[in-house]
Amino acid sequence: MKWSWRVGQIAGIGVHIHATFFLLVGWVALSHWTREQTASAAISGVLFILALFACVVAHELGHALAARRYGIATRDITLLPIGGVARLERMPEKPSQELWVALAGPLVSVVLSLAFFVGLAVRASIVPLAGLDLMQGSFAERLMVTNLFIALFNLIPAFPMDGGRVLRALLATRYEYTRATNLAATIGQGLAFVFGFLGLFGNPLLLFIAFFVWIGAAQESSLVQMKSALGGIPVAHATITNYHALSPYDTLEYVAGLVLGGFQQDFPVVEGGQPVGLLTRQDLVKALAEEGRDRRVGDVMRRDFQVVDAGEMLETAFQTLQQCECRILPVMYQGRLVGLLTPDNLGEFLMIQSAMSGPSRQA
Repeated sequence: MKWSWRVGQIAGIGVHIHATFFLLVGWVALSHWTREQTASAAISGVLFILALFACVVAHELGHALAARRYGIATRDITLLPIGGVARLERMPEKPSQELWVALAGPLVSVVLSLAFFVGLAVRASIVPLAGLDLMQGSFAERLMVTNLFIALFNLIPAFPMDGGRVLRALLATRYEYTRATNLAATIGQGLAFVFGFLGLFGNPLLLFIAFFVWIGAAQESSLVQMKSALGGIPVAHATITNYHALSPYDTLEYVAGLVLGGFQQDFPVVEGGQPVGLLTRQDLVKALAEEGRDRRVGDVMRRDFQVVDAGEMLETAFQTLQQCECRILPVMYQGRLVGLLTPDNLGEFLMIQSAMSGPSRQA
């Protein structure tokens, strides 16, 4: 994710902090300072928010370790002001697996809340919750309450919260996966409408949650529909065959001319008939600025890249594009390069397929 920095690794999974997270830390420090006018209060507030987000990391790690049990790797965990995001390489295929992966995070939060409760009970230091808020009160008791809130909030049956995935997993035991996703997304958007309506009466946080849920539900539904539409179609049907390949010995000035001419933006680099690298527009612009126009393509191209076979299914290729977060996949057939596959071309392919199927439905 852009504007995020790696701060560590847990169980082989990189943990990143997004730049906007520091805005939250600054806001918490300022709020505590404004309230009590002491540096110790500001430091206490920052320590609490850091402890809370350590619990959020544990929540996301629960998802990641549950997914690992089913052979699904996690790319990374990123902390945002609204919480954490564990990016799985793919979602589990079986409803029962998705159910446990989705529940793992809230279960971790519940266990943490119970652990804080037990610790407070042993020390007999539990105070009435009426005198507790996020800015004052027992440090451990605030963490107990917020972990319980995190678990309950994430179980709201709406994407992109865990509860939305739990709902889809349960629906998928009775309906086809795409149908189950659409039903779960519709229910989530219905809840978003309710949150938004209630938010109009004085709670702006509900308006934010409504927007967050509405967009998340729409994105999840669109993504699953796209995967379903691509199922059973070979990569060869959506391959770009009219493309320009570069030589490692071409200059960056030459490539810049191709881009400005509108031919294409990302290029395979071929030597001896085999792809040996990729040069994206982003890499080209960066290299032109830092190394000059006379630099050779072979000096700046990406040598670590993935390819896809023309006979593979588009659904698999789409997942590969998502996992590698790349803009271009060389398409191979019998050991030679025959074309390119890009996210834009996939979208255009689906659009044309949908348009072409229209008249046949009306006939």
